[in-house]
Amino acid sequence: MDIFLVLWTFILYGFAAAISLLIALSILIFMTSTPYPVVERFKEETTYNDPKSKSKLKFPNIDEVHSVHLSVIVPAYNEEKRLPPMLDEAIGFLEERVKNVPTFKYEIIVVSDGSRDSTVKVVESYVEQYGSEKVRCLELIKNRGKGGAVRLGIESCRGASILFADADGASKFEDLTKLESALKDLIKCDPLSAPDKVSDSIAIVIGSRAHLEQESLATRSLFRNILMYGFHFLVWLFTVKGIKDTQCGFKLFTRKAASICFKSLHVNRWAFDVELLYIAQKLNIPIAEIPVRWTEIEGSKVTPVLSWIQMGCDLGLIWLKYTIGAWKIKSQKSE
Repeated sequence: MDIFLVLWTFILYGFAAAISLLIALSILIFMTSTPYPVVERFKEETTYNDPKSKSKLKFPNIDEVHSVHLSVIVPAYNEEKRLPPMLDEAIGFLEERVKNVPTFKYEIIVVSDGSRDSTVKVVESYVEQYGSEKVRCLELIKNRGKGGAVRLGIESCRGASILFADADGASKFEDLTKLESALKDLIKCDPLSAPDKVSDSIAIVIGSRAHLEQESLATRSLFRNILMYGFHFLVWLFTVKGIKDTQCGFKLFTRKAASICFKSLHVNRWAFDVELLYIAQKLNIPIAEIPVRWTEIEGSKVTPVLSWIQMGCDLGLIWLKYTIGAWKIKSQKSE
């Protein structure tokens, strides 16, 4: 009986200590956090090279009226080898669309996230070939993280609809048509024929690899599968409900939805997708999840252990900071 009382007392004291620590941590986080993101952007990052005028021209911003149908934002960190096949596939698809729909206009913005290799030179060769109306390079002078790079790309784009696509080309670019079809169903207007209505609508369509999960389970190690399931559980527990794959790098936004969500985005690294979808769900923004083809490409920047640990910590912080009001969402409801 005495042992039972000692154990019970120990548990109560431990629980009280944990609660006290959480309260103290929450107070510290609240006092040291900014409610809205502070976006750092250097003067050199506000312009792009225009080979036609042989000068630097200023990027537009997301608050301006759209002037092309589609913007494709490609974050790239040391991607000199994997980027060319992705750009060739994307440009090939989009140029074919221009032939079939002569009024269609697009741009690709590659955001070099402080790359130390020849990523910028590779992109500039495409700018020379296709012109800066179709391809632009946003060169960040220091690394921001994938989320930070995507945010700055979106802040600089002209599209009525905006696609974020990974530089590795793991997703088939032609699956864009699946995302556009789903977007059309959500907002009841066509991204190709009604860009004005698309731009002013609010919706998100995300590519998903969830249908490939059983196949990938057989090829991954037990440890990586445990990490994957652990991450999915934390996403469900702390942040996003009802979405099977938050991390696929193939997401389509209307211009207005992108502006709303990215202006409240705090996380700059791997877990930014989760916070983005968390914000969208809090604002009741319609989200569709569409299966896409996906092939694993060598050269991933994600390290199986460290990146997953970082993402897990970010998930906990996303939940805690929004729960205690340390982080806030700029627009509290969608229109």
